[in-house]
Amino acid sequence: MNELERLTITAACRDVIHRGAAAVDANDADGFAALFTEDGVLERPSGAPLQGREAVRQAYAARAPERITRHLVTNTLVEPDSPTEARATSLVLLWGGNAKDEAGPYGRPAEPRQMVGEFHDVLVRTDQGWRIARRRALFVLHASH
Repeated sequence: MNELERLTITAACRDVIHRGAAAVDANDADGFAALFTEDGVLERPSGAPLQGREAVRQAYAARAPERITRHLVTNTLVEPDSPTEARATSLVLLWGGNAKDEAGPYGRPAEPRQMVGEFHDVLVRTDQGWRIARRRALFVLHASH
């Protein structure tokens, strides 16, 4: 791969990762699941791995509609392994809240527990573009007030 191909792959994979966080935060289970391959696997910090796009969609569609999350995804490092496969790691700061709480001038109150985690992704190029074939999400630190 030449440098332009590496940069193009890096940008496309980073975009998929960031769109995934935005979809989860928007409670868009269909949009989030669409970023996985049909047989993609999502290993969450708690619970059994989700196998397949439909399992991912169902799990995220079952989230409480009043749950508010914001995934701040940063330091995403993408390593293209070939023109059709790449690995990526991202740092994630997760904040949560509840839409039932009254919003004030500074928004709604955040849950006291804040978590720092990581995404470890394997992405592949498909006919629909780059997709997540495997994600391992884990928490590394948390703070409770």
